[in-house]
Amino acid sequence: MNEELVIQLGAEALKTIFFLAGPLLVSAMAIGIVISVLQAITQINEATLTFIPKMIGVIVVLVVMSPWMLRILQEYTVLVFNQAGEWVR
Repeated sequence: MNEELVIQLGAEALKTIFFLAGPLLVSAMAIGIVISVLQAITQINEATLTFIPKMIGVIVVLVVMSPWMLRILQEYTVLVFNQAGEWVR
């Protein structure tokens, strides 16, 4: 296993992680910003107020995007298993 193969595998792993976690993190951040702005407008200082909307938003994004996320994960798994023979040599 040479350096190029390790770098390629690491790059694919990071790309897959970005694609899988990105939509969930972006939705949680967007909901957090909206709730924070509403808290600033109404001057309600409750730290736990953002938890439930974020959780619901992440679940909705997960349900909506799960077929696409599963396809990305399957493509990465097939890539890893197809190249496993080359890595052993």
